[in-house]
Amino acid sequence: MITGYSICFYLTVRYSKRDTMRIALIGLGIMGSRISVNLAGAGMLNEVYDRKPEKARDFSGKYGVKYDEKIENVVRDNDIIITVLYNDDSVNDVYERIIPYSGKKIFVDMSTISPETSISVSEKVREHNGLMYDAPVIGTSVMIEKKTANILVGGDISNFEDIKNILIKTSANVVYIGNNGYGLYAKLMNNLFLGTYMSTLAESFVFGEMMGLDDKTISEIFLKFSNIRSPTSELKVPKMTGRDYSVQFSVRNMLKDLEIVQEEGRKHHIPLPESAIGSQLFRAAMAAGYGEEDAAAVFEVYRSLAEKKK
Repeated sequence: MITGYSICFYLTVRYSKRDTMRIALIGLGIMGSRISVNLAGAGMLNEVYDRKPEKARDFSGKYGVKYDEKIENVVRDNDIIITVLYNDDSVNDVYERIIPYSGKKIFVDMSTISPETSISVSEKVREHNGLMYDAPVIGTSVMIEKKTANILVGGDISNFEDIKNILIKTSANVVYIGNNGYGLYAKLMNNLFLGTYMSTLAESFVFGEMMGLDDKTISEIFLKFSNIRSPTSELKVPKMTGRDYSVQFSVRNMLKDLEIVQEEGRKHHIPLPESAIGSQLFRAAMAAGYGEEDAAAVFEVYRSLAEKKK
């Protein structure tokens, strides 16, 4: 039986030469498709897969990488497999199908899911003599396109440099956080702040609007004069001003992440009142039909409440 140490040693030797690495990506959604474009542009992507075969086929034709309609073949034929999936259920479903073929492979899961789910899956991969890293992204699809996002990695440090050399082609920084699950804990900490910041930004905007300030003035305050302006306000204030909710990071995804935060808080007895309020507001946005729109659409929840009071 191969020990954890010998797995790491074997993989480090096998993948020490970057030109021998065959890299595949599974999941061509909003983030996965853009990550794939960057890796293909860097000449590093060998193959793609999506549960909707036409997505993979179209990507293959446009960017000149292979695709396969059978996920098992993708895993067999590649050395490093990046997964960019939606939630715990989709990660469990995909890895349940591919773990039997995971021996001597490295997996990099860039999904934002429960750390406990990620740790559990990584242990199953290790039992089959493979390695798995969690590598969630701090940043939107636009930031991935511009390669300005940051990636937080959790897992065995022995192969981190190989992982970093790949992920840096689609980001500004790739940071090692700690063991499996810790990349996700760091990402969830960030998104707790992001969700509450977004809802507070929307509340502040509506307050100014209801007090008679015009959109131009509100934008100038938030983007030019405010001492709390940030990259997030620079992205989201124009969306609120223009009622443009074309998706960068969806309401559905924001709610998913806040619900994970709430569940972690419940399990570990941590009071998280701000994220509880934020999750309710994003749930209201979902109920109002904004689930697939950008998270800036939480603005419409506040506007509808304020208008009812007028």
